[in-house]
Amino acid sequence: MTRSDASPRDTRDAATAHAWAALGGDPALLERVTYRSVSGGLPARLPVAELARATVGVCSLAAAELGARRSGGVVPAVRVDEGAVATAFVSERHLRIDGRKPTNFAPLSGFWRAADGWVRTHANYPHHRARLLTALGLPGDSGPDELAAALAARPARAIQETVYAAGGLAVAVAEPGESEIPLAALPLIESRHVGEGELPANGALPGDADLPAGAGPASERVPGGGGLPVSAGSANGGVPASGAPPVNGGLPVNGGLPASGGLLTGTVLPASGVRVLDLTRVIAGPVATRTLALLGADVLRIDSPRLSEDPDAHADTGFGKRSAALDLAAPEARRTFEALLADADVVVTGYRPGALDRFGLAPDAVLERHPGLVVAQLCAWGWSGPWAWRRGFDSLVQAATGIAAIEAQGDGDGRPGVLPAQALDHGTGYLLAAAVLRALTERQETGGGHHLRLSLAGTASWLIHGIAPAALADGPAHDPAPWLTETASDLGTLHHARSPIASPDGSPDPLDWSRPPGRLGADAPRWL
Repeated sequence: MTRSDASPRDTRDAATAHAWAALGGDPALLERVTYRSVSGGLPARLPVAELARATVGVCSLAAAELGARRSGGVVPAVRVDEGAVATAFVSERHLRIDGRKPTNFAPLSGFWRAADGWVRTHANYPHHRARLLTALGLPGDSGPDELAAALAARPARAIQETVYAAGGLAVAVAEPGESEIPLAALPLIESRHVGEGELPANGALPGDADLPAGAGPASERVPGGGGLPVSAGSANGGVPASGAPPVNGGLPVNGGLPASGGLLTGTVLPASGVRVLDLTRVIAGPVATRTLALLGADVLRIDSPRLSEDPDAHADTGFGKRSAALDLAAPEARRTFEALLADADVVVTGYRPGALDRFGLAPDAVLERHPGLVVAQLCAWGWSGPWAWRRGFDSLVQAATGIAAIEAQGDGDGRPGVLPAQALDHGTGYLLAAAVLRALTERQETGGGHHLRLSLAGTASWLIHGIAPAALADGPAHDPAPWLTETASDLGTLHHARSPIASPDGSPDPLDWSRPPGRLGADAPRWL
């Protein structure tokens, strides 16, 4: 596993350069990314607008790079509209389902006074609500007033640990510089190449001895894995010097692309023919896989029928995907999943470290069985350290890392503040999609598989410590209207945000998904 945390070079947009370096991208390609500025899109004390446009910028560039690599063409210029970015980063707030506005936070989710400070709770899911109330000795029908009284009598960190021990979600709001999370040790992106030609290391990752089971040394590629037609490269982001398209589009997939899978015309998208298993929930992971679907991938989301999910969240992030239900604890469902995995190119997971290991989904175990796979993992608190195995959400990470204290409004009551968007979720989602796209491009050159890891806390560390506020160019006032549209679906008429990803062929026309979200678990567990 290499730690990708390279310092940005001096470019017009340092945050974009930093993120592209963390992805292992060719710095010569940075000049291909430009932005159309708007003002007032994501106002905050921290450089949220800079983070947002950089994550979308590098994802757009990674898509263009993969498309060019598959077609044998030149990586085109991509222009990202900051209005589209600002709109997409609050996509869940713009969503309307037959005119109905979803509720993003339940009544027992939010900031609460403790005896010595503040805590943030998350009780959107019924089981988390029940565990929160049980931990505090409250009846199951308790409301906000009862919760407020119980929390006000206890110290913040005592609340945090009591609720955590009961499987619930509450964190003490940390002051800047006083977080329990080792932010300085968290990389933005971690990557490990497995088998065949080795990629250059970006620096050793400390603490691998503390990683959960299944995150150890790289496994060897076995014969019969996804093959690679290697062609001569150039400094142009690995585009073949001859300009000829690689055989079969040059994309070595675990189950093989059909003969027509190459990117031979401008109508075929960069991830066309790529099969993605999506084991993610809520926002960050689903944003990543929603983006891969936008770019042509066949994305199949898998959920346990025993685990509840917010259907409104899926209505926002389920565009372009299909959704199936499989109980991996059941032998027949497990066999079905293994058959899907055998023909997949990418698997994306969004569960706590080690949570899926009992199903044979520890990264090393998966890569040993399927050496050409890209395994991408997302978690809340980082992959090592005292909080790595805890549950978490964007709002909790903001509270525990000092972001909420930094964003406090200063109105006299000391109440913590929030970012103008769930920016850790959305930003990490676009970075995760970019990392997958870059892994697919690198696999063109080297073969083998990739193991990628990102975390919300790693993105929070970058926001707090790694991005200098930039003098953003003046532009028109942000208006989300041009970036909102309506789509008919089985869920009803959806009023929703468009994707902010720039067209990978350099076209000014926005991309759209091939299908609207359907009902959770309604699709057959098979590839198209």
